[in-house]
Amino acid sequence: MPVHTLEEIYTPDVLTMQQHRYADAMNEFAKLYGCEPTRIFSAPGRTEVGGNHTDHNHGKVLAAGVSLDVIAMVIPTEDGIIEVKSAGFPADKVDTSDLSVIAGEEGTSAALIRGVAAGFAKNGHSIGGFKAYTTSNVLKGSGLSSSAAFEVLIGNILNGLYNEHSVSPVEIAQISQYAENVYFGKPSGLMDQMASSVGGFITIDFADPAKPVIEEINFDLASAGFNLCIVDTKGSHADLTPEYAAIPQEMKAVAGFFGREVLGDITKEQLLEALPALREKFSDRAVLRALHFAEENLRVEVEKQALASGDLPAFLDTVKRSGRSSYMYLQNVFAASDPAHQGLSVALFIAEDVLQGEGAYRVHGGGFAGTIQAFVPDSRLEAFKSAMENAFGEGSCYVLSIRPFGGTEVKKC
Repeated sequence: MPVHTLEEIYTPDVLTMQQHRYADAMNEFAKLYGCEPTRIFSAPGRTEVGGNHTDHNHGKVLAAGVSLDVIAMVIPTEDGIIEVKSAGFPADKVDTSDLSVIAGEEGTSAALIRGVAAGFAKNGHSIGGFKAYTTSNVLKGSGLSSSAAFEVLIGNILNGLYNEHSVSPVEIAQISQYAENVYFGKPSGLMDQMASSVGGFITIDFADPAKPVIEEINFDLASAGFNLCIVDTKGSHADLTPEYAAIPQEMKAVAGFFGREVLGDITKEQLLEALPALREKFSDRAVLRALHFAEENLRVEVEKQALASGDLPAFLDTVKRSGRSSYMYLQNVFAASDPAHQGLSVALFIAEDVLQGEGAYRVHGGGFAGTIQAFVPDSRLEAFKSAMENAFGEGSCYVLSIRPFGGTEVKKC
């Protein structure tokens, strides 16, 4: 079903707040454009649950859409101009008669809008103009991927206004990645866009990146008595680009030993058999990162089966194993170039101390700075949130839920 109600999208505890949020956005739209919006759309942020640094080497990931989202109040127009005013930012205007890559737009929201429109046109879909006012509560720099949510939102608007919702969520995700890669200038993988577009728990196998295999998993985390918490340790990502870039570079260098470009189809057994030669040729860190990749791929399968069968203890145990592997072998919990700052390590210690063997916790996303992820039982949520905010400040612990839908049109109240 391409259109969902607020009651279907949001949990009861936040429904009243969301109703006020949507009403405020409608009022802002009316102030801007002098009329009421005729259509409403929403796209969620996402969380990576399993598969830490696997997608760029054609591995597997487990991801999920979350309860934070970007929403848009919209009216279609006949002039072919897309105008998007996001709360707190100047309006972007894109003329859909010119869908070429514009160098001066690289790194801007306008580039994403133009890129999504270009992707729709390139794939043979209809496009047109519209005016939109958007507001987002997807935390920037949190690993929840606010940019992917924005791209998926634009795709859903074009899909709803001009294509009768005929473009699939998977294709919208692929178009969104195209916009980010080609127009925005960021060589991102497909996980962020796919999780935002499809929603719920999903696994993605990137063995063939042009044809990723997506499986949806029906599991209600809240009904099981658990909360998804994202903790912002307030670390800076500045000057960490070399740290991030080294991970795929080192993994691909090890793959080259086997005559492959990526680690996707190289097994742990092959790595262990070649261990003496690999250590002779590469750094131990590169070898350990390759071993992390091989086992992390297997963990995604275990997590998928655990959720599908309702085996929560097995799922949580595997999440913790993933987190330990990221810490010890992938080595992305703090930057070797900046050992003085280890906010993620501090957060992981607090999580272990408060949870006392219950739940699970791990680095979230790219690592080195930013956020951790934790699955916290209801009975320990208050203590967990209090301890994290004592360490990192008020508002640093975000209690989220898994959203059952990805990008969607929202039925007007």
